[in-house]
Amino acid sequence: MRVFLLLVALLWGLPSAAVERCDTRVATAKVALGEVQLAYQSIGRASDPALLLVMGLGGQLIHWPDEVVRRLCGQGFRVIRFDNRDVGLSRWRQDAPAADLAYGALRHRLGLSVSAPYSLRDMAGDALGLMDALGVRQFHVLGASMGGMIAQHLADLVPARVQSLTLIMTSSGARGLPSPSPELLALLARREAPSREVALEQQADLLAALGSPAVSDDRERLLQQAETAYDRAFNPEGVERQLLAILAEPSRVELLNRLRVPTLVVHGTADPLLPAMHGVHVAAHIQGSELKLIPGLAHRFQDAFKEPLLAAVLPHLRAYRQHGLWARL
Repeated sequence: MRVFLLLVALLWGLPSAAVERCDTRVATAKVALGEVQLAYQSIGRASDPALLLVMGLGGQLIHWPDEVVRRLCGQGFRVIRFDNRDVGLSRWRQDAPAADLAYGALRHRLGLSVSAPYSLRDMAGDALGLMDALGVRQFHVLGASMGGMIAQHLADLVPARVQSLTLIMTSSGARGLPSPSPELLALLARREAPSREVALEQQADLLAALGSPAVSDDRERLLQQAETAYDRAFNPEGVERQLLAILAEPSRVELLNRLRVPTLVVHGTADPLLPAMHGVHVAAHIQGSELKLIPGLAHRFQDAFKEPLLAAVLPHLRAYRQHGLWARL
């Protein structure tokens, strides 16, 4: 009877306990890692398996939807999200060189080498430094877009520490894969704005272009999202340096071929920036990986695709997390 009552108490108490444990309003902390200072949030119990979220180009930790973070945490994970160097509340060294993005983009189109102030592998080192600073030995990694590229490097740097890898809307960086339209690239590269109002309109334009044609975006909501990100932090020069790091990156096919980490690749069939073949190519070069294509998904976390994304990701994460009470329930 005592065991039965304990189970009942646990089961009835789980929802409220999970809500309290998975509060996304926790304070944003900072950690100094040499020339980099990273801003991060840790959501969930420190004793739970860690899940590191790595955001894409110019994205801030707030671009991981709170509801999705709570759902991930509710599966029994300690969810750690952070601002990559040079964006959000994270910082790179103050004497950072100016980025000549137009020149770098031209060299990339011509198949020539591109110089960048830092590399995606350096950014993977930042993520690893954060986990070291938090005392986390083993962890799961979920990366989106550029964050998926960084995650590939992270799994290659410390394969014994990465328990599972989830790559969303990302690429191998190989030559010959489908390119985005020139119009979308122009929107992505448009970073100079004479005023806050213009900057918000530009960001709303980009968000709309990255969205799914199956979803009708509310312009006011896009502007509100742009406003939230702008008011938290605005560093267009940092985004340009991140973009140069992507352009300077060679193909990661050899890296992917040597990965032996349990991997799920998720991609949308309507991705305008990295068409679906990018995801297919990534999965084809990671031994034993699983590929899930989501019809209509583009290159944004839109509400209409929240459940399909979670349905794709959660079984993979559950399969490789530590066994315990949460896994059994």
